[in-house]
Amino acid sequence: MKIKFKIMLSILICCLIFTGVGFNAVSINSVEAVSTSAKGMCVLEQDSKRVLYQKDMDKMLANASTTKIVTAITVIQNCDNLDEIITVHNKSIGIEGTSIYLRKDEQISVRDLLYGLMLRSGNDSAMALAYHVGGTEEKFVDMMNELCVTAGAKNSHFANPHGLDETDHYTTAYDLAMVTAYALNNPIFADIVSTKHHTIPATNISEARYLTNKNRLLNSLDGCIGVKTGFTTRAGRCLVSAIKRNGITLVCVVLNCGPMFEESVTLLNSAYSEYDFSPITIKDEPIYNEYYIDSERGQLNLYTDETYIFPIKNSERNKLKVVYSLYELTKNVEENEEVGEISVFYDNHLQKTLKLYTINKIDVLVNQDIFNSIKLQWEK
Repeated sequence: MKIKFKIMLSILICCLIFTGVGFNAVSINSVEAVSTSAKGMCVLEQDSKRVLYQKDMDKMLANASTTKIVTAITVIQNCDNLDEIITVHNKSIGIEGTSIYLRKDEQISVRDLLYGLMLRSGNDSAMALAYHVGGTEEKFVDMMNELCVTAGAKNSHFANPHGLDETDHYTTAYDLAMVTAYALNNPIFADIVSTKHHTIPATNISEARYLTNKNRLLNSLDGCIGVKTGFTTRAGRCLVSAIKRNGITLVCVVLNCGPMFEESVTLLNSAYSEYDFSPITIKDEPIYNEYYIDSERGQLNLYTDETYIFPIKNSERNKLKVVYSLYELTKNVEENEEVGEISVFYDNHLQKTLKLYTINKIDVLVNQDIFNSIKLQWEK
């Protein structure tokens, strides 16, 4: 008997508009410029990488000790044992600027040097770590620059691991935000930069050191989880800060900004209140599609294995489009098989593609040409 299909919709791929928003391919022209005294500024959401606010975010600027964000994550990713006790390299002694006052032949753990780097902003810590991981300062700096590219930086070049002024040492607010978003995915990095106080135990030469984090927002800003302050004459006052509220992490970078703490608080609070962070997809939550074959009603039970959030303002809703599509199914499909995709577009730019998997078996009852004529109605 010939099988008949009752068509529920007229297209195989159906688009839905959500109240959810994001970056990746979003044009700079679609990102609002806001008032700030910073020479370069960027606020972005960690997962989607959408830029929420910006001012000259691609301008290449000196960034002082915020460089140590790159130093720290480079060390963490390239050091097998952070609790290893190392002997401080002689070239790490007496570095100008902020210091934890390392001494010749002092023995100290890599982990404690990382705390000295990120809480006290020790330039000597930076050099000691660079020599331990890279062998030479030059090799370690190469590793830093390679990591930045991996993290999504586009217009940065680092010449040292501490951030002291050099003509070829620069980054952008956007690049630094991207590297920070990348680094915060590492639980060791995240734990260190959110630490308010740390004690480095006595070493073979030094008494115990008691460190207090220079980032005062850890004590005053709701949900603050770091990250790093910086200052040199050329760079001015610089701050990379981050908050995590209700599972949403926002990163804020201000470069050469006098009131760096005050403006960062305003930017982060404004972004969190102005944008909607409702998820577009929720990991393992069923996504249903109903269809008819003859008079029999069937249901495709699908899911995606990732929660995806795209921050959006109410005024931007009509620019967000979510497209669900099925692959050609030529055979019976078992549970947990990949059968399609969800594509998220903002302003006609693809932001994210997520895979669709089956919850239940799908029996292909007809040949492929007929199956392809089944029209699907998706329900959130």
